Formats: sequence, C-alpha cells, structure tokens
Amino acid sequence: MNSLATVKNKKSACSSWGHHQQSELDSLCDELRALPEISAKTAIKIAASFCGDQTDLTLEQRYAMPGDDCAAFKTAEGFQLLAMEGMLPDFVRNDPRSAGWSSVMVNISDIAAMGGRPTAIVNAYWHSDEEASAILLKHMKRACDVFGIHFAGGHSSIQPGFTPHLAVAITGQAKKLLSCHHIKPGQRLFMLTDLTGSWHGDLPYWGCVQGKTPEQIRAQWNVPAELAEADLAVAAKDISNGGLLGTLIMMLELTGCGALLDLSAIPRPEGNLLRWLRAFQSFGFLLAVEPEKVSALLNYFQHSHLSCAPIGSFTSDGKIQLDYLGATAEFWNVNQQPLTAMGGKHALG
Repeated sequence: MNSLATVKNKKSACSSWGHHQQSELDSLCDELRALPEISAKTAIKIAASFCGDQTDLTLEQRYAMPGDDCAAFKTAEGFQLLAMEGMLPDFVRNDPRSAGWSSVMVNISDIAAMGGRPTAIVNAYWHSDEEASAILLKHMKRACDVFGIHFAGGHSSIQPGFTPHLAVAITGQAKKLLSCHHIKPGQRLFMLTDLTGSWHGDLPYWGCVQGKTPEQIRAQWNVPAELAEADLAVAAKDISNGGLLGTLIMMLELTGCGALLDLSAIPRPEGNLLRWLRAFQSFGFLLAVEPEKVSALLNYFQHSHLSCAPIGSFTSDGKIQLDYLGATAEFWNVNQQPLTAMGGKHALG
C-alpha cells in the first residue's frame, strides 16, 4: 500500500513537472513569435514579390536571386558575392561610432555565411551634421582596416534637415559556396558561436571582438569559408536581427524544409534563455551539415575558442519543432506562414 502510494506520488510529480515544462515552452514560443525583430522581416515580402517563379531556374541562377545572405555569381575561380545592409536611422543618429563599425561587420558576416571572404565596401549616407558624419566614416574605415578589406568610397550628402541614413554594400569571393538552397531533410543543424564575448549593456546584442587582435578577428570570420572549402558544411546563415529563431525561419524558406531544434543543446552564456534566443550575435551562424561530416566538423573545433554544437536536424515538412527538456511545440510552419516569401516552393528534391 505504501509502495503503491509512493509510485503514484512519483507519477504525479513527473506529470506536474512535465506540465510545467510544456507551459514554459508554450510561453517562450509566444514571446518569440511576438518579437518585433522577427515581424520586421515581413518587409522582405515586397522584394520577394518581384522575384517571380524560380521553378525552372538552374541552381546557379537561383544563387544570383534574392534569398540567401548574398547574391552569388559564378566565375572561373568560384563565386563573386554581393550584399548590402542598411542601418536604422535612430542608430545612425544616436551612435554614429557603433553604426559605422556595425555597418561593415554585418556585411562581412553575410559574406562569411556564403563561405566567402570579403574584398571591399562602398557606402551611401545622408546626414545633417558634418561632425557626426566624420565619426560615421571614421569607424567604417576603422572596421575595414581591422577586417582587412578595402574602404572604396561611395556617396555622401550633408544638408540641414536631413534625417541620418546609412547603407553599405560589400563584395567578396567564395571558392566553394554555402547556400540555403543546399538544405535537405536529414542534414544536421549546428550552431557556431563565440561564447568568449559579452552583452552590450541591457541590449540583446552579444559582441565578441573586444580584446581580439585584427589578425584574430580576420581568422575567426574566415572560419565559415574554411568549413565550405573543407566540405564540412553545405549552408550557413548568420544570426543577426531576428535572433536564432528568426534566422532559422529565413534559412528554411528557400527550400521549404523544416527543422527539429533542441533548445537545451544550444551553446549559450549563463542567464535568460529568451535574451539569448533573440540576441543579435556579432559572430554567430546556423550551419547545415551532412550526417557523415559531423565527426570531422566537431574535430575541426576541438581546440578552438569557438563553440560549434549540433542542435537539431532538418526535416521535410516545413515545420520548426522545438524540444525543451522533453516538452515539444511547433514554433512555425514556413510553408503555411511565410515570413519573407523567399522560396518555399522551390525545394531541390
């Protein structure tokens, strides 16, 4: 009788714990879906509406279309890469130092996500203040010097009454391309990040260049290119605005694949899980890896300060399924709820 009561009590406790975990996961999904960083990505649908039906295009033609982190154009040596980023006007106005630096860094991460190495940037800015404009340009040039790329000029316009705006474009080269067009069911999902970094105040921004030499920074951002050239990954996307889940949605849309994601397997610093999931990481990538390459990939990072860990796998159903300590939830369906409307119906079979 006592033994039976003990068993029942244990079952009741397990049931209560499981219910608590499910409730936590459901609440987390609701908070993540409501993030303004994710909903802001819906603006991309306007550009997607001009892309037309890509069904009959070759893979190389799709590389040159919007959808990946860069447009990629086939050359005799590999691929020419082209990308562009715009900075939020309030960011440019209130923190020209960080805006100048970030405008270069985020572009370099886009090149890295395609398995490339950056070559040069150009910029266009509008401002009402010459001193602030000089700060903006100074820190763009500083970032170019640190990352070892050409600061190639652009367009400047300073007039009283102008609202500050900044856009920066970048070129790069890839010997072997990483592309989200390569994602297929059965591949493994990895997260590559640098946990030696730190939070930027109270913001959901994780920086990791502080204390590193230019040589160390260049070597770190070249890692995705090395993975591509060693056939250790087939696709990548940098974790930027929209955080890990927003990035994953966009990563899947080109093929309409889904993903199983184990939240407890994600490499992360101590502290709030939601903050990390929504974080803009100065260095962070999601990777698609063929199953037979997993061991070699883990060996690559055996003595690295970087963290690279398997956090899930790709599926065929378009659903992002989250697992957290045994609780499960469907976070998104990229085919039924297109975020950017890039791809989705153009799976490669």
